[in-house]
Amino acid sequence: QVQLVESGGGLVQPGGSLRLSCAASGRIFGFNTMGWYRQASGKQRELVASITSGGITNYADSVKGRFTISGDNVKNTVYLQMNSLKPEDTAVYYCNGRFYYTITALGNFWGQGTQVTVSS
Repeated sequence: QVQLVESGGGLVQPGGSLRLSCAASGRIFGFNTMGWYRQASGKQRELVASITSGGITNYADSVKGRFTISGDNVKNTVYLQMNSLKPEDTAVYYCNGRFYYTITALGNFWGQGTQVTVSS
């Protein structure tokens, strides 16, 4: 159906920046929402940021002012620019997308995850 492939994770020092990318491929008739979630060790997965096909964005309070989500509707790609990173941002980051995989059927899809570690 739809595959999501993330890239851009890694190790960064506190105060540094990273940019995550997520590209969707497969049988796509359109997307509804794309976003990023994260799961730190021992914690539940939480929404970081999302963007609708109309460009409406939503952010977790903990990342407002530091992270920026953007998307490319034509390429079915979403980006997460992360600035002023903190150790508490350390987590596995998962790309999520709600796509129409037929003209009328909307599905929820996940990437495999990419590790982001913020440490000195």
